[in-house]
Amino acid sequence: MLNITNKSEVSIENSRGNIFSIIELKPAEFDSLVSELVDLLPEHYISPESIADILARLGKGAAAKKLRDKIPEVKNIRSGDVGEVITTDYIEEYTDFIVPIRKLRWRDHRDMAMRGDDVIGIYVNPADQTLRFLKAEAKSNKSLSRDVLSKARIELDNDEGFPAPHALGFVIDRLKDNGNNELANQIEKAQLVDGINANQVEHLLFTFTASNPATLQKEAFDSYGGGIKQSSVGFRVTNHQEFITSVFQGVLDGLDD
Repeated sequence: MLNITNKSEVSIENSRGNIFSIIELKPAEFDSLVSELVDLLPEHYISPESIADILARLGKGAAAKKLRDKIPEVKNIRSGDVGEVITTDYIEEYTDFIVPIRKLRWRDHRDMAMRGDDVIGIYVNPADQTLRFLKAEAKSNKSLSRDVLSKARIELDNDEGFPAPHALGFVIDRLKDNGNNELANQIEKAQLVDGINANQVEHLLFTFTASNPATLQKEAFDSYGGGIKQSSVGFRVTNHQEFITSVFQGVLDGLDD
């Protein structure tokens, strides 16, 4: 886990059960977080089990090539990937939800953005096995804008605010591929038989920018008038572009060792 709140200045506001958070990375923690992301990023592209299998059968050179071929070269795709990875880590560390599928492993091409909801989190109530769903949008931009926030709002509100059916189907299929039939069957039953209610769904907007989210993102948070519980997190790294470049360079350097 990245423990980003331990490396940052944090402010949290609760408004009518909705939560707005600003997490600003301390400059002294820049290198530490880069290093941790260098270690974490590869497993979002290829499972550790797959890498271990290639290492055992074909050696380190083949494993390095496999991962290198997965790493995007286009700048905005790299930015989006880092934002999505940090969002996933935040969800699993600071909420009740898990993210059972690392979606980037199934991208059609390393320099193409994936379709569908950015991240879907799942919570299974241990008492009665009922499900809750987190629909998350991850936005990574050097400068935050009303246009970016408006698009995020539209994406969150699509499908009446629920996770898109095809996105849930993707999670179900991948879980079955991985042998996690129990969770796959629970999600499939909720989707196809029981139905999903608004009180089972939460939204998360997670931005990763150099901008101060206390202005535009707070404005967008305050203007939401729907009935689905909202969390809005602005993660600010003032050296946003340098941060992304350093992470990918660190991963590539490791493949050359």
